[in-house]
Amino acid sequence: MIGLNHYLLLSVIMLSIGLVGIMRRKNLLMLFFSTEIILNAANVGLVATSKYYGNLDGQIFALFIIAIAASEVAVGLGLLILWYRKNKNLDLDNLNQMHG
Repeated sequence: MIGLNHYLLLSVIMLSIGLVGIMRRKNLLMLFFSTEIILNAANVGLVATSKYYGNLDGQIFALFIIAIAASEVAVGLGLLILWYRKNKNLDLDNLNQMHG
């Protein structure tokens, strides 16, 4: 039977994959993907503990995280598209050109 420890282990694995992705990538799109993995790891942990303890607080909080992640994707991808149209790459090293 799959218990709470299995879900929390999955959450920790997803969190570590997301953190490695943020630390190792130079591409802005991969940075956004890694951020999404971290937010989904938090959701897995919240929903698993909420189910284990029998209350809905973690599931409601996970819905708020999903809404925040959706708005982050909408704004972030819009900025990425504008950045790509201007510079023809998504490299983080060129990000210092954004200052006025």
